Amino acid sequence: MIVEAQDALTIGEVINLLKDDFPDISVSKVRFLESQGLLAPGRSDGGYRQFDHHDIDRLRFILGQQRDHFLPLKVIKSKLTLWERGEDVGPGVAVDEDRLLQSGSESMTRDELVRRSSLSPEQLDALIDHSLIHIDASGGFSTEALVVATEARRLFSHGLEARHLRTILHAVEREADVLGQLTAPLRRARNAEAHEQARNILAGAGEAMLSVHRALLTEELKRLADS
Repeated sequence: MIVEAQDALTIGEVINLLKDDFPDISVSKVRFLESQGLLAPGRSDGGYRQFDHHDIDRLRFILGQQRDHFLPLKVIKSKLTLWERGEDVGPGVAVDEDRLLQSGSESMTRDELVRRSSLSPEQLDALIDHSLIHIDASGGFSTEALVVATEARRLFSHGLEARHLRTILHAVEREADVLGQLTAPLRRARNAEAHEQARNILAGAGEAMLSVHRALLTEELKRLADS
């Protein structure tokens, strides 16, 4: 079955479409991949997931990497950038340490970002006003903006507002400042080798900070849940 660009499938229809190639696919598995940031389907007015051709191609790639190469989600997530660029993502391709600094080639329009994240235009404006989402050089929005928008929608559903999410932005800015100070001498140098070393440090240390941040937040949330 070929899915035309204007079509949108429900999660059940996606399961039926891919079942022959991926017998272990299930609603819960697709939802889990979404929760891990590997998928970001749009939503209908009623809140139901809607998968376009890009979402389905992306899901095929993820499931294929799991089935054919037994790759963990962290590695698959890093390869998605190469896949979106149309580059070779075979099993022998090494995953660059600086993948954290690489952005996908996709640039979305405002209307597409609203549709795929299910944010209201007013909510998107609030995120932009609070510097949580930025318009890129082409006047569109990056794949990172889609992640922020999709996760912000989840937080909004719990009663939070864009102004509350500025605490996340402040934490990110402080963390980036620490790494900026760490790599300042290398970034000020006038040779390409120093700049490349700075980039590698930023990427590797950034990945480590993400892991530490998640672990510390998890501990704090456990403490709150148990109190």
